[in-house]
Amino acid sequence: MSKNGSVMILDGGRRTPRPDILIDNREPGLFSRFTTTQLGGMAIQATLENTAVDRDAIGHVVMGMATHSHRDSIYAAQGMAWRGGLAADVPALTVARICGSGAEAVAVGAEMMLAGIRHDQSRPFTVVGGAESMQYPFIVYNLRGKKVGTAVQKYGPVDARALPPGTHLQDSLLMGLYDPSANMAMANTAEELGRRYKITREEADRFGYRSHTNAKKARDSGWFDEEIEPVMVQRDGAEDPVEVKHDTHIMDDVTLTKMARLPAAFEPGGIITAGNASAVVDGAAAMVIAKESDVEKHGLKPLARVAGMGVAACDPHIMGWGPVPATKKALENAGLRASDLDHVELNEAFAPQALACIRDFGEMGIDPEKVNPMGSAIALGHPLGATGAILTLTCAYALRRKQERYGLVTMCIGGGQGAALILESM
Repeated sequence: MSKNGSVMILDGGRRTPRPDILIDNREPGLFSRFTTTQLGGMAIQATLENTAVDRDAIGHVVMGMATHSHRDSIYAAQGMAWRGGLAADVPALTVARICGSGAEAVAVGAEMMLAGIRHDQSRPFTVVGGAESMQYPFIVYNLRGKKVGTAVQKYGPVDARALPPGTHLQDSLLMGLYDPSANMAMANTAEELGRRYKITREEADRFGYRSHTNAKKARDSGWFDEEIEPVMVQRDGAEDPVEVKHDTHIMDDVTLTKMARLPAAFEPGGIITAGNASAVVDGAAAMVIAKESDVEKHGLKPLARVAGMGVAACDPHIMGWGPVPATKKALENAGLRASDLDHVELNEAFAPQALACIRDFGEMGIDPEKVNPMGSAIALGHPLGATGAILTLTCAYALRRKQERYGLVTMCIGGGQGAALILESM
Protein backbone atom coordinates (compact mmCIF):
# COMPACT_ATOMS: atom_id res chain seq x y z
CA MET A 1 0.00 0.00 0.00
CA SER A 2 1.42 3.40 -0.97
CA LYS A 3 1.82 6.17 1.56
CA ASN A 4 -0.99 8.05 -0.16
CA GLY A 5 -3.22 5.00 0.19
CA SER A 6 -2.44 4.36 3.86
CA VAL A 7 -4.43 6.12 6.59
CA MET A 8 -2.88 6.60 10.01
CA ILE A 9 -4.32 7.32 13.44
CA LEU A 10 -2.12 9.86 15.20
CA ASP A 11 -0.87 9.43 18.74
CA GLY A 12 -2.86 11.51 21.22
CA GLY A 13 -6.46 10.40 20.76
CA ARG A 14 -8.52 10.69 23.92
CA ARG A 15 -11.83 9.60 25.36
CA THR A 16 -13.91 10.60 28.33
CA PRO A 17 -14.56 8.23 31.20
CA ARG A 18 -17.81 6.24 30.90
CA PRO A 19 -20.04 6.87 33.94
CA ASP A 20 -23.33 5.06 34.48
CA ILE A 21 -26.46 6.99 33.51
CA LEU A 22 -27.58 6.65 37.15
CA ILE A 23 -25.57 6.54 40.36
CA ASP A 24 -26.49 3.33 42.23
CA ASN A 25 -29.81 3.42 40.32
CA ARG A 26 -30.94 6.14 42.72
CA GLU A 27 -29.90 9.51 41.30
CA PRO A 28 -28.81 11.13 38.02
CA GLY A 29 -25.44 10.01 36.67
CA LEU A 30 -22.23 12.00 36.80
CA PHE A 31 -22.60 13.10 33.16
CA SER A 32 -26.37 13.63 33.29
CA ARG A 33 -25.99 17.39 32.75
CA PHE A 34 -23.99 16.97 29.51
CA THR A 35 -25.47 16.64 26.03
CA THR A 36 -23.98 14.41 23.35
CA THR A 37 -22.41 17.41 21.61
CA GLN A 38 -20.84 18.55 24.87
CA LEU A 39 -19.31 15.12 25.44
CA GLY A 40 -18.02 15.01 21.86
CA GLY A 41 -16.57 18.48 22.29
CA MET A 42 -14.71 17.35 25.42
CA ALA A 43 -13.16 14.43 23.54
CA ILE A 44 -12.15 16.58 20.57
CA GLN A 45 -10.64 19.27 22.78
CA ALA A 46 -8.62 16.71 24.76
CA THR A 47 -7.46 15.03 21.55
CA LEU A 48 -6.28 18.28 19.99
CA GLU A 49 -4.43 19.18 23.20
CA ASN A 50 -2.62 15.82 23.16
CA THR A 51 -2.01 15.45 19.42
CA ALA A 52 0.85 17.50 18.01
CA VAL A 53 -1.08 18.76 15.02
CA ASP A 54 -1.74 22.39 14.17
CA ARG A 55 -5.47 23.10 14.48
CA ASP A 56 -5.25 25.09 11.27
CA ALA A 57 -4.36 21.83 9.52
CA ILE A 58 -7.70 20.19 10.48
CA GLY A 59 -9.86 20.14 7.36
CA HIS A 60 -12.85 18.08 8.45
CA VAL A 61 -14.59 16.47 11.42
CA VAL A 62 -16.53 13.18 11.22
CA MET A 63 -18.27 12.03 14.41
CA GLY A 64 -20.64 9.17 15.11
CA MET A 65 -23.87 9.54 17.09
CA ALA A 66 -26.68 7.01 17.34
CA THR A 67 -29.68 9.16 18.15
CA HIS A 68 -30.89 12.72 18.60
CA SER A 69 -31.19 12.74 22.37
CA HIS A 70 -30.99 16.45 23.19
CA ARG A 71 -32.22 19.74 21.81
CA ASP A 72 -28.79 20.50 20.31
CA SER A 73 -28.30 17.02 18.85
CA ILE A 74 -29.45 18.11 15.40
CA TYR A 75 -26.15 20.02 15.12
CA ALA A 76 -24.24 16.93 16.24
CA ALA A 77 -20.70 16.83 14.78
CA GLN A 78 -20.73 20.55 14.03
CA GLY A 79 -21.62 21.27 17.66
CA MET A 80 -18.87 18.92 18.82
CA ALA A 81 -16.35 20.64 16.54
CA TRP A 82 -16.86 24.16 17.85
CA ARG A 83 -17.13 22.95 21.43
CA GLY A 84 -13.81 21.17 20.83
CA GLY A 85 -12.15 24.43 19.88
CA LEU A 86 -12.09 24.19 16.09
CA ALA A 87 -12.64 27.22 13.89
CA ALA A 88 -15.99 28.02 12.32
CA ASP A 89 -14.67 27.22 8.82
CA VAL A 90 -14.06 23.53 9.61
CA PRO A 91 -16.96 21.46 8.20
CA ALA A 92 -18.32 18.52 10.15
CA LEU A 93 -20.26 15.38 9.26
CA THR A 94 -22.39 13.25 11.58
CA VAL A 95 -22.62 9.54 10.75
CA ALA A 96 -25.04 7.06 12.27
CA ARG A 97 -24.78 3.27 12.12
CA ILE A 98 -26.31 2.82 15.58
CA CYS A 99 -23.85 0.83 17.74
CA GLY A 100 -21.20 1.02 15.00
CA SER A 101 -21.34 4.79 14.54
CA GLY A 102 -17.95 5.49 16.13
CA ALA A 103 -16.23 2.90 13.94
CA GLU A 104 -18.16 4.19 10.93
CA ALA A 105 -16.76 7.67 11.58
CA VAL A 106 -13.21 6.30 11.37
CA ALA A 107 -14.07 4.50 8.13
CA VAL A 108 -15.85 7.47 6.54
CA GLY A 109 -13.05 9.85 7.47
CA ALA A 110 -10.50 7.49 5.92
CA GLU A 111 -12.59 6.95 2.80
CA MET A 112 -13.01 10.71 2.30
CA MET A 113 -9.24 11.04 2.27
CA LEU A 114 -8.66 8.13 -0.08
CA ALA A 115 -11.46 9.11 -2.49
CA GLY A 116 -10.11 12.64 -2.65
CA ILE A 117 -13.35 14.22 -3.82
CA ARG A 118 -13.86 16.25 -0.63
CA HIS A 119 -10.37 15.97 0.84
CA ASP A 120 -8.80 19.35 1.63
CA GLN A 121 -5.16 19.10 0.55
CA SER A 122 -4.29 22.33 2.33
CA ARG A 123 -5.77 21.00 5.59
CA PRO A 124 -5.16 17.24 5.32
CA PHE A 125 -6.01 16.11 8.86
CA THR A 126 -9.44 14.90 9.96
CA VAL A 127 -10.87 14.50 13.46
CA VAL A 128 -12.95 11.34 13.79
CA GLY A 129 -14.72 9.70 16.70
CA GLY A 130 -18.10 9.36 18.35
CA ALA A 131 -20.19 10.52 21.26
CA GLU A 132 -23.37 9.52 23.03
CA SER A 133 -25.26 10.81 26.02
CA MET A 134 -27.56 7.96 26.94
CA GLN A 135 -29.67 10.38 28.98
CA TYR A 136 -32.45 9.91 26.45
CA PRO A 137 -35.65 11.87 27.09
CA PHE A 138 -39.15 10.78 27.95
CA ILE A 139 -41.41 12.03 25.16
CA VAL A 140 -45.07 12.54 24.27
CA TYR A 141 -46.43 11.68 20.81
CA ASN A 142 -49.41 12.92 18.78
CA LEU A 143 -50.02 16.29 20.39
CA ARG A 144 -49.28 18.55 17.43
CA GLY A 145 -52.53 19.83 15.96
CA LYS A 146 -54.57 18.58 18.90
CA LYS A 147 -56.21 20.55 21.67
CA VAL A 148 -54.05 20.81 24.77
CA GLY A 149 -55.68 22.80 27.52
CA THR A 150 -57.49 25.69 25.85
CA ALA A 151 -55.49 25.86 22.61
CA VAL A 152 -54.46 23.69 19.68
CA GLN A 153 -50.81 22.71 20.03
CA LYS A 154 -48.72 23.90 17.09
CA TYR A 155 -45.21 24.02 18.54
CA GLY A 156 -43.41 25.05 21.69
CA PRO A 157 -43.35 23.82 25.27
CA VAL A 158 -46.29 21.93 26.74
CA ASP A 159 -47.70 22.56 30.20
CA ALA A 160 -47.97 19.09 31.69
CA ARG A 161 -51.00 20.20 33.71
CA ALA A 162 -52.88 20.79 30.45
CA LEU A 163 -52.35 17.29 29.09
CA PRO A 164 -55.55 15.27 28.72
CA PRO A 165 -56.13 12.42 31.19
CA GLY A 166 -54.54 9.13 30.15
CA THR A 167 -51.58 10.76 28.39
CA HIS A 168 -48.48 8.59 28.61
CA LEU A 169 -44.80 9.50 28.38
CA GLN A 170 -42.65 7.11 26.36
CA ASP A 171 -39.03 6.32 27.29
CA SER A 172 -37.06 6.88 24.09
CA LEU A 173 -34.12 4.87 25.47
CA LEU A 174 -36.28 1.80 25.95
CA MET A 175 -38.06 2.29 22.62
CA GLY A 176 -34.76 2.57 20.77
CA LEU A 177 -33.74 -0.88 21.96
CA TYR A 178 -36.70 -2.52 20.21
CA ASP A 179 -36.35 -3.60 16.58
CA PRO A 180 -39.71 -3.79 14.75
CA SER A 181 -38.16 -5.75 11.85
CA ALA A 182 -37.33 -8.58 14.25
CA ASN A 183 -40.34 -7.87 16.46
CA MET A 184 -38.14 -8.10 19.53
CA ALA A 185 -35.83 -6.07 21.72
CA MET A 186 -32.05 -6.23 21.38
CA ALA A 187 -31.72 -8.32 24.52
CA ASN A 188 -34.13 -10.89 23.12
CA THR A 189 -32.01 -11.26 19.98
CA ALA A 190 -29.11 -12.14 22.28
CA GLU A 191 -31.30 -14.66 24.12
CA GLU A 192 -32.04 -16.19 20.70
CA LEU A 193 -28.30 -16.51 20.01
CA GLY A 194 -27.94 -18.16 23.40
CA ARG A 195 -30.53 -20.75 22.43
CA ARG A 196 -28.98 -21.43 19.02
CA TYR A 197 -25.49 -21.81 20.47
CA LYS A 198 -26.72 -23.68 23.58
CA ILE A 199 -25.09 -21.18 25.92
CA THR A 200 -25.95 -21.70 29.58
CA ARG A 201 -26.65 -19.17 32.31
CA GLU A 202 -23.46 -20.30 34.05
CA GLU A 203 -21.39 -19.61 30.91
CA ALA A 204 -22.98 -16.18 30.56
CA ASP A 205 -22.25 -15.34 34.20
CA ARG A 206 -18.65 -16.54 33.93
CA PHE A 207 -18.20 -14.29 30.92
CA GLY A 208 -19.65 -11.31 32.80
CA TYR A 209 -17.34 -12.10 35.72
CA ARG A 210 -14.38 -12.21 33.32
CA SER A 211 -15.28 -8.82 31.90
CA HIS A 212 -15.37 -7.18 35.33
CA THR A 213 -12.19 -8.84 36.62
CA ASN A 214 -10.25 -8.05 33.44
CA ALA A 215 -11.49 -4.44 33.47
CA LYS A 216 -10.57 -4.01 37.15
CA LYS A 217 -7.07 -5.32 36.49
CA ALA A 218 -6.69 -2.99 33.50
CA ARG A 219 -7.93 0.02 35.47
CA ASP A 220 -5.76 -0.71 38.52
CA SER A 221 -2.72 -1.30 36.29
CA GLY A 222 -3.22 2.07 34.61
CA TRP A 223 -3.75 0.60 31.17
CA PHE A 224 -6.62 2.98 30.40
CA ASP A 225 -4.84 6.08 31.66
CA GLU A 226 -3.29 7.19 28.38
CA GLU A 227 -6.63 7.09 26.57
CA ILE A 228 -8.84 8.72 29.26
CA GLU A 229 -9.12 12.47 29.78
CA PRO A 230 -10.56 13.11 33.29
CA VAL A 231 -13.64 15.34 33.47
CA MET A 232 -14.52 17.77 36.26
CA VAL A 233 -18.23 17.64 37.21
CA GLN A 234 -20.11 20.06 39.42
CA ARG A 235 -22.78 17.96 41.13
CA ASP A 236 -26.03 19.46 42.31
CA GLY A 237 -25.75 20.79 45.86
CA ALA A 238 -22.01 20.11 46.11
CA GLU A 239 -19.54 22.85 46.97
CA ASP A 240 -16.61 21.42 45.06
CA PRO A 241 -16.50 19.73 41.65
CA VAL A 242 -15.79 16.02 41.37
CA GLU A 243 -13.07 14.66 39.11
CA VAL A 244 -14.27 11.67 37.08
CA LYS A 245 -11.19 9.66 36.12
CA HIS A 246 -12.43 6.13 35.48
CA ASP A 247 -15.29 4.16 33.99
CA THR A 248 -17.68 3.76 36.90
CA HIS A 249 -19.48 0.48 36.22
CA ILE A 250 -16.57 -1.85 37.03
CA MET A 251 -17.51 -4.01 40.04
CA ASP A 252 -14.67 -4.24 42.54
CA ASP A 253 -16.33 -6.99 44.56
CA VAL A 254 -17.84 -9.12 41.80
CA THR A 255 -18.20 -12.85 42.48
CA LEU A 256 -19.82 -15.69 40.58
CA THR A 257 -22.10 -16.25 43.56
CA LYS A 258 -23.41 -12.70 43.34
CA MET A 259 -23.80 -13.00 39.57
CA ALA A 260 -25.85 -16.18 39.99
CA ARG A 261 -28.30 -14.47 42.35
CA LEU A 262 -29.39 -11.88 39.77
CA PRO A 263 -32.76 -12.55 38.13
CA ALA A 264 -33.30 -12.89 34.39
CA ALA A 265 -33.86 -9.36 33.08
CA PHE A 266 -35.63 -9.85 29.76
CA GLU A 267 -37.26 -13.28 29.46
CA PRO A 268 -38.69 -15.76 31.96
CA GLY A 269 -35.99 -18.38 32.29
CA GLY A 270 -33.59 -16.27 30.23
CA ILE A 271 -29.83 -16.13 30.79
CA ILE A 272 -29.27 -12.38 30.45
CA THR A 273 -29.16 -10.39 33.70
CA ALA A 274 -28.03 -6.98 34.84
CA GLY A 275 -24.66 -8.59 35.57
CA ASN A 276 -23.91 -10.04 32.12
CA ALA A 277 -25.36 -7.33 29.85
CA SER A 278 -23.65 -4.12 28.73
CA ALA A 279 -23.85 -1.17 31.09
CA VAL A 280 -25.79 1.93 30.01
CA VAL A 281 -23.28 4.78 30.21
CA ASP A 282 -22.40 8.15 28.68
CA GLY A 283 -19.14 8.84 26.84
CA ALA A 284 -17.18 10.11 23.85
CA ALA A 285 -13.89 9.60 22.02
CA ALA A 286 -11.93 11.33 19.28
CA MET A 287 -8.70 10.94 17.33
CA VAL A 288 -6.94 12.56 14.37
CA ILE A 289 -6.31 10.64 11.16
CA ALA A 290 -4.31 11.46 8.03
CA LYS A 291 -2.62 9.89 5.03
CA GLU A 292 0.78 8.43 5.85
CA SER A 293 2.42 10.89 3.45
CA ASP A 294 0.93 13.85 5.32
CA VAL A 295 1.91 12.41 8.70
CA GLU A 296 5.52 12.20 7.50
CA LYS A 297 5.39 15.62 5.85
CA HIS A 298 4.31 17.29 9.09
CA GLY A 299 6.70 15.24 11.25
CA LEU A 300 3.94 13.74 13.41
CA LYS A 301 3.83 10.50 15.38
CA PRO A 302 1.46 7.77 14.16
CA LEU A 303 -0.18 5.40 16.63
CA ALA A 304 -1.72 2.87 14.25
CA ARG A 305 -2.57 2.28 10.62
CA VAL A 306 -6.10 1.47 9.48
CA ALA A 307 -5.28 -1.80 7.74
CA GLY A 308 -8.76 -3.02 6.80
CA MET A 309 -12.47 -2.46 7.26
CA GLY A 310 -15.59 -4.54 6.92
CA VAL A 311 -19.33 -4.15 7.39
CA ALA A 312 -21.90 -6.91 7.04
CA ALA A 313 -25.58 -7.59 7.61
CA CYS A 314 -27.36 -10.57 9.12
CA ASP A 315 -30.76 -11.78 10.25
CA PRO A 316 -32.04 -9.13 12.70
CA HIS A 317 -33.28 -11.92 15.00
CA ILE A 318 -29.60 -12.66 15.74
CA MET A 319 -28.23 -9.16 15.27
CA GLY A 320 -25.44 -9.84 17.77
CA TRP A 321 -23.77 -12.25 15.36
CA GLY A 322 -22.89 -9.40 12.97
CA PRO A 323 -19.20 -9.17 14.03
CA VAL A 324 -18.50 -12.60 12.54
CA PRO A 325 -19.18 -11.81 8.86
CA ALA A 326 -17.89 -8.24 9.33
CA THR A 327 -14.58 -9.55 10.68
CA LYS A 328 -14.22 -11.96 7.77
CA LYS A 329 -14.65 -9.04 5.35
CA ALA A 330 -12.19 -6.84 7.25
CA LEU A 331 -9.55 -9.59 7.30
CA GLU A 332 -9.99 -10.15 3.58
CA ASN A 333 -9.74 -6.41 2.98
CA ALA A 334 -6.52 -6.28 5.00
CA GLY A 335 -5.05 -9.39 3.38
CA LEU A 336 -4.63 -11.09 6.77
CA ARG A 337 -5.53 -14.38 8.42
CA ALA A 338 -7.49 -14.54 11.65
CA SER A 339 -4.45 -16.08 13.33
CA ASP A 340 -2.48 -12.89 12.57
CA LEU A 341 -4.54 -10.96 15.12
CA ASP A 342 -2.82 -10.21 18.42
CA HIS A 343 -5.56 -8.28 20.22
CA VAL A 344 -9.35 -8.18 19.77
CA GLU A 345 -11.83 -5.61 21.10
CA LEU A 346 -15.29 -7.16 20.68
CA ASN A 347 -18.10 -5.04 22.08
CA GLU A 348 -19.98 -7.05 24.69
CA ALA A 349 -23.58 -6.05 24.06
CA PHE A 350 -24.74 -9.15 25.97
CA ALA A 351 -22.82 -12.16 27.24
CA PRO A 352 -24.49 -14.79 25.00
CA GLN A 353 -24.04 -12.52 21.97
CA ALA A 354 -20.32 -12.13 22.66
CA LEU A 355 -19.88 -15.83 23.45
CA ALA A 356 -21.56 -16.83 20.17
CA CYS A 357 -19.17 -14.59 18.24
CA ILE A 358 -16.14 -15.85 20.17
CA ARG A 359 -17.05 -19.45 19.34
CA ASP A 360 -17.13 -18.64 15.64
CA PHE A 361 -13.96 -16.56 15.98
CA GLY A 362 -12.32 -19.69 17.38
CA GLU A 363 -13.38 -21.63 14.30
CA MET A 364 -11.78 -18.87 12.20
CA GLY A 365 -8.49 -19.13 14.11
CA ILE A 366 -8.79 -16.30 16.67
CA ASP A 367 -7.57 -17.29 20.13
CA PRO A 368 -10.43 -16.62 22.61
CA GLU A 369 -7.91 -15.42 25.21
CA LYS A 370 -6.97 -12.55 22.90
CA VAL A 371 -10.55 -11.25 22.99
CA ASN A 372 -11.24 -8.47 25.51
CA PRO A 373 -8.27 -9.02 27.84
CA MET A 374 -9.13 -5.63 29.41
CA GLY A 375 -12.86 -6.27 29.73
CA SER A 376 -15.47 -4.62 27.57
CA ALA A 377 -19.01 -3.25 27.65
CA ILE A 378 -20.37 -5.55 30.38
CA ALA A 379 -17.94 -3.93 32.80
CA LEU A 380 -17.11 -0.69 30.99
CA GLY A 381 -20.35 0.28 29.27
CA HIS A 382 -21.70 0.86 25.77
CA PRO A 383 -22.43 4.51 24.88
CA LEU A 384 -23.86 3.63 21.47
CA GLY A 385 -22.42 6.20 19.06
CA ALA A 386 -19.10 6.41 20.91
CA THR A 387 -18.29 2.73 21.43
CA GLY A 388 -16.60 2.06 18.10
CA ALA A 389 -14.28 5.03 18.53
CA ILE A 390 -13.52 4.14 22.16
CA LEU A 391 -12.64 0.56 21.24
CA THR A 392 -10.41 1.83 18.42
CA LEU A 393 -8.38 3.89 20.89
CA THR A 394 -8.27 1.07 23.43
CA CYS A 395 -7.05 -1.39 20.81
CA ALA A 396 -4.43 0.95 19.34
CA TYR A 397 -2.95 1.86 22.72
CA ALA A 398 -3.02 -1.77 23.87
CA LEU A 399 -1.12 -2.90 20.78
CA ARG A 400 1.57 -0.31 21.42
CA ARG A 401 1.80 -1.08 25.14
CA LYS A 402 2.17 -4.82 24.49
CA GLN A 403 4.37 -4.30 21.40
CA GLU A 404 1.99 -6.32 19.26
CA ARG A 405 1.17 -5.75 15.61
CA TYR A 406 -2.43 -6.40 14.54
CA GLY A 407 -5.68 -5.67 16.33
CA LEU A 408 -9.38 -6.09 15.59
CA VAL A 409 -12.16 -3.75 16.66
CA THR A 410 -15.64 -5.12 16.07
CA MET A 411 -19.21 -4.75 17.28
CA CYS A 412 -22.74 -5.90 16.56
CA ILE A 413 -25.26 -3.33 15.38
CA GLY A 414 -28.95 -3.18 16.14
CA GLY A 415 -31.14 -4.22 13.23
CA GLY A 416 -28.75 -6.96 12.13
CA GLN A 417 -25.34 -5.61 11.15
CA GLY A 418 -21.71 -5.81 12.19
CA ALA A 419 -18.70 -3.54 11.72
CA ALA A 420 -14.99 -4.31 11.99
CA LEU A 421 -11.71 -2.40 11.75
CA ILE A 422 -8.24 -3.95 11.50
CA LEU A 423 -5.46 -1.85 13.04
CA GLU A 424 -1.71 -2.23 12.57
CA SER A 425 0.38 -0.79 15.38
CA MET A 426 3.06 1.67 14.33
